[in-house]
Amino acid sequence: MFLFTVKKLSEYDIQYLYKSMRLPLRTITQFCLIITVSLCSCKTETSNDLVTVPPDVSATNFDYLPQYNGNQIVKHEFYTLSYAEKFEQAEWVAYELKSESLANNNFNRPLFIQDESVKTGSADWRNYKKSGFDKGHLCPAGDMKFSENAFNDTFYTSNISPQKHDFNCGIWNRLEQKVRYWAEKYKSIYIITGPVLNSNLTTIGKENVAVPKYFYKVLLHKSKNEIKMIAFLVPSVDSQEPLYNFVVSVAAVEKQTGLNFFPSLPDPIEKKLEKNSNYKNWSF
Repeated sequence: MFLFTVKKLSEYDIQYLYKSMRLPLRTITQFCLIITVSLCSCKTETSNDLVTVPPDVSATNFDYLPQYNGNQIVKHEFYTLSYAEKFEQAEWVAYELKSESLANNNFNRPLFIQDESVKTGSADWRNYKKSGFDKGHLCPAGDMKFSENAFNDTFYTSNISPQKHDFNCGIWNRLEQKVRYWAEKYKSIYIITGPVLNSNLTTIGKENVAVPKYFYKVLLHKSKNEIKMIAFLVPSVDSQEPLYNFVVSVAAVEKQTGLNFFPSLPDPIEKKLEKNSNYKNWSF
């Protein structure tokens, strides 16, 4: 049968209608209710992207870093990264973003500097000069505005990848903002983000910094007795499409990157969560 539901337009919905349909914001906000039609069956289904976990898993701070694969692991105070010297950038950056860490402090942007913690030396920022690419943050400076030291630590060249400006300031920025929204809504999010690196990429600069064609974000939220995941695989071009169009399973990102995310989770839980691409338990 058909079920009619009424819901308020979110800020994201309003902005999307404004950009994609060119409707005046005033017109959109005057009609703040939309009617959606959905099919409803007589059976009640439980979403399979939310998994109940044993107390010994949910009550402890499990190790959420990807499995070590031989690259340099660099631990900064507020985030950890795995530096791939072959590509002169991190293959992943991981950190936890909590609601109490969200802030809007207006710190001055420092210059990018090389990361002395990378034993082989991270790429020089001059590789990006006149390349046509932004120095795109992996761990966003916007996630670290709770202190000036944390903010400044995101300006190591080990924390950047070449990104086209329209992508960096467009859909990638939208995704970063959505992650901050979820961190506030769900209190805490584990984030693993990075480029998809392979041997067929073009390079920039004297150090041959690889230019990724795709970037990913893998998110995990852990409450007292439940865990849920969501993953995004985004082509490195700007797009006006809604973010949920780029949702994939964590397993799909693992296949593209060769990485193993959340290996410390019990195998049955990890496999069930990572094969799923349902985003219904995430508020868009």
